[in-house]
Amino acid sequence: MSDNTPWFEGIKFPMIHFSPEILREVRDKFVVKDEDTITVTYPKSGTNWLIEIVSLILSKGDPKWVQSVPNWDRSPWIESTGGYELVKGQKDPRVYTSHLPLHLFPKSFFSSKAKVMIYCIRNPRDALVSGYFFLSKINVTEKPETLQQYMEWFLQGNVIYGSWFEHVRGWLSMRDMENVLVLSYEDLIKDTRSTVEKICQFLGKKLKPEETDLVLKYSSFQFMKENEMSNFTLLPHAYTTEGFTLLRKGTVGDWKNHFTVAQAEAFDKIYQEKMAGYPPKLFPWEEC
Repeated sequence: MSDNTPWFEGIKFPMIHFSPEILREVRDKFVVKDEDTITVTYPKSGTNWLIEIVSLILSKGDPKWVQSVPNWDRSPWIESTGGYELVKGQKDPRVYTSHLPLHLFPKSFFSSKAKVMIYCIRNPRDALVSGYFFLSKINVTEKPETLQQYMEWFLQGNVIYGSWFEHVRGWLSMRDMENVLVLSYEDLIKDTRSTVEKICQFLGKKLKPEETDLVLKYSSFQFMKENEMSNFTLLPHAYTTEGFTLLRKGTVGDWKNHFTVAQAEAFDKIYQEKMAGYPPKLFPWEEC
């Protein structure tokens, strides 16, 4: 394990642009404003897609913003050192992103009316596979040598941002709050238009049908894959290795192409133990 890996409150963070001091300040001192729109996800659960959708909703489908400003500037990650400074300098209404688990999120949120518009969940099997391929090609944390090794780390919570199970259980405890909208990656894939309309309604944004069409067009997988402001190709070369791609497949159920039967059974056993008590309909992947 790298000596450069920052840890905070038992959670592992990326080696680049993160520090316990900033994480502590974000949790304890950052003031969430009522007008803020915040996208929160566990890593590899549709984060960048949602940033694109929200950006386009706010611009009423006009692609100029998403084609001229990198997504990490449009909706900065508040817990990163650079993102924190950007958010503090944003004009109202602010838009920002986070992967933080609930217990490390800014304490001020819990007394605000900020629109934590998304807590977007995704089948953890797909998040695991996506994370494996992503982290194998980017220099932000220890690289897994095999999918089996990464699965062991994932199930132990020994990955950046910690346990998927803890993360999801924490944020789902907020799902009945009026300023929290829980979405799923699976529903975004299955019916993008309805999900975009749901986000618009939640944010109080009325888009014309043709404006919604533009949101769908410019947030599509193909457009994002070709948009250097959204596909991470602007990252410094020192951060990535050959073959790196942010947008790999953008599909549901890819885990079935990678898990062995034994891995699937081992994962299911722990999943059932960790997620016992939740209604199955809460998780679209349970219906697949």
